[in-house]
Amino acid sequence: MRTVTIVGASLAGLYAARELRAQGYDGRLVVIGDEPHPPYDRPPLSKDFLTGRADEDQLALTDAEETADLDAEWLLGVRARGLDTRARTVLLEDGRTLPTDGLVIATGAKARQLPGAHTLRTLDDARALRTRLAQGAQRVVVIGGGFIGAETAASCAALGHDVTVLEAAPLPLLPQLGPAMAAVCATLHRRGGVRLRTGIGVTRLGRTGPATAVELADGHTLTADIVIAGIGAVPNTAWLADSTLALGDGVLCDEGCVTALPQVVAVGDVARAGGVRAEHWTSATEQPRVAVTNLLAGRTLARLRSVPYFWSDQYGSRIQFAGRYQAGDTVRVTEGELSDEGPGDGGFLARYERGGTTVAVLAVDRPRPFTRARRALGRAVETATT
Repeated sequence: MRTVTIVGASLAGLYAARELRAQGYDGRLVVIGDEPHPPYDRPPLSKDFLTGRADEDQLALTDAEETADLDAEWLLGVRARGLDTRARTVLLEDGRTLPTDGLVIATGAKARQLPGAHTLRTLDDARALRTRLAQGAQRVVVIGGGFIGAETAASCAALGHDVTVLEAAPLPLLPQLGPAMAAVCATLHRRGGVRLRTGIGVTRLGRTGPATAVELADGHTLTADIVIAGIGAVPNTAWLADSTLALGDGVLCDEGCVTALPQVVAVGDVARAGGVRAEHWTSATEQPRVAVTNLLAGRTLARLRSVPYFWSDQYGSRIQFAGRYQAGDTVRVTEGELSDEGPGDGGFLARYERGGTTVAVLAVDRPRPFTRARRALGRAVETATT
């Protein structure tokens, strides 16, 4: 390949660039990013950056020395508008076309919008919200009790704001953790001084003077100075609509991140690999290795066999989860203490079991036991696939 193009100057895009050079590719490398910023770390946006404990220079994922070593052409602040798969050309919004022999799609996902509400997905989003939160104590309503919503609520509470979280499901993080452990997350909100209202949807946002009226499905209305929507994200695939690639909640690819075209791979939040699209930091860092291996080989030689893993920092506690939860799994607390009031001072470790086998583990403030349990899950997966 003479030219490889990475569309998406994201965490996954940066890791793909690193892998290309590490695996011996010495041709032309082009990285396209729709944001004007070099690759940055997104997880701190809802935590340390929002509360002012971290500044923008601490978000950078690369430095001048590494950028020089990668020897890539960085086209930042320009959006890809199309892909001509027959001509192997990436079309840019500024009218340019980029012929390419290989393509890595790393365009990520974008936050679902709710008119009248802030979102927190990009650095520019976080800048705007941080500025608003610095204007004295305010009434904050967070719509959505998922990871972004919970972390943002915790940060707002730490800054001294009056915070209410609205979650349409019966419990926050219910699909990811199941009812028993989702109930634990609910206790963290209450212990953090945040009101949590579950099982209720939002029908409309309106204005009431300088404030926002949050109209609920049960007929009640909340008044907020700031409304933040954490209601999920959708993969950035619109620019591929006229291409021949198969799309469906992401770019469809096999377990090696390869699309139906062997010269095109997808990684990160935009990739639906082997039927699964995982919006987690570890997916964005692990997928590029196998994707690049397969891209350079021109066929699928490697497949990702890792155990899904994610973490979340909320109200001073770190939640870590590895594995795959299914409804009906048995959950047992095997270390530490857990009561109706939430985790004990030393946190806890819980195991999810299916047919007598541990299939997932969750820990709150129990990092070392969690790491051991996660490694055991990984060894079990390797054994099962060899």
